[in-house]
Parts: sequence; structure tokens; C-alpha cells
Amino acid sequence: MENTTTFNVFEALVWGGAAVSLIGLAGLIWCIVKVWRARRAQLDDAGMRAVMARVLPLNMGALFLSVIGLMLVIVGIFLA
Repeated sequence: MENTTTFNVFEALVWGGAAVSLIGLAGLIWCIVKVWRARRAQLDDAGMRAVMARVLPLNMGALFLSVIGLMLVIVGIFLA
């Protein structure tokens, strides 16, 4: 019989993965808002390229965090 009051590593893996995934999702939303604001500002081509060049690495990092977080959730569920 499983004791529900003890610390479960797999449950922590699921919740930790969910937290990492939410941080990545927040980063993706920030990138979307940043580019949306640049589009609404009607920047010229060079200005828009500069904004995109700054946002692209952050977008890739946020996507990476989201994927790693979801992978942690799946591993935690499979191992539980």
C-alpha cells in the first residue's frame, strides 16, 4: 500500500516539468507580444529585422524549455 504523505520523486518530476513547461510558455507568449508590438509600430524592414534578430534566440530557448518540461511530465507519468 502506498503512503500518500511521503515525498514521491515521480510526482515531483511531473510538477517540476509542468513548472518548466509553463516558464517556456510564458517565454513564447512574451516573444509573440514583442513581435506583435513591433508589427503594430510599423517599423521599416531594417527595424523589423533587428527586433526579430533579438527575439529569435529567446523564442528558441522558450520552445526548448517547453519541450523539456513536457518531456519531464511524460517521463514522470510513465515512471509513476
